[in-house]
Amino acid sequence: MTESLSPTTATGPRGAMGSATAGSRSSRRKRGLLRRTGIVLPAFAVAVLMVGIVTAAAYVTHSNGNGASGLAQAIDSLPRSGSVALLEQERQTIIVMDAASKTLSVASKPAMVNPSQVVASQQASTGSSTSSSSSSSSSGGGTVYAPPPNPGTAQQIGYDMLPQFGFSQKTQWGCLLDLWNRESGWVYDATNVSSGAYGVPQALPGDKMASAGADWQTDPATQIKWGLGYISQIYGTPCAAWNNELEYGYY
Repeated sequence: MTESLSPTTATGPRGAMGSATAGSRSSRRKRGLLRRTGIVLPAFAVAVLMVGIVTAAAYVTHSNGNGASGLAQAIDSLPRSGSVALLEQERQTIIVMDAASKTLSVASKPAMVNPSQVVASQQASTGSSTSSSSSSSSSGGGTVYAPPPNPGTAQQIGYDMLPQFGFSQKTQWGCLLDLWNRESGWVYDATNVSSGAYGVPQALPGDKMASAGADWQTDPATQIKWGLGYISQIYGTPCAAWNNELEYGYY
């Protein structure tokens, strides 16, 4: 015998199944919405925070301060984050740029040289150098001036012989006088006991002067003649021989 199904029995399971299916669909929609809002809302919050940070920094920078100092105050009032770190780097860059601009602002213009001043300076330097050289020469390193000697002396013989060897009495006499004053005192028989040098010019050995005359041992004129020839051949002038005497102690 076949039993008829009651409407409640037939529809009960379908109704339950239908409600279960609708519930699952609703829960999936909620989870999808949560996923979307879970991403969008934090991103939106970060964007709002960044806009607020930038707006606050711009306001503080332009209203309460300027440059790096105003930006520093704004950064100090904010919580530390990655964005704040970027702003801190920007502040450091501004500080460096400010320092560089101040350094460039104090640079001076290149000095311009007046050509006339350069020429005048060179002329003054040349004149000073010439004056210094003249002073050095007159102080003993060059020409030595001395009055003519007394007549009848060995010095008078040497003074008179200077022109015979091409020497100026005015410029060379003083050097010859000092040279032989130091060597022998113009004494014809002056002898150096250690070396054996002899006579007015202190020839070494003394018999070298025999080329000027047989009386080289006793005649100062013969000795002076030989001495001036030696000076002319070796040094050129009495003053050159005197300079060598001053520098090395001999001529």
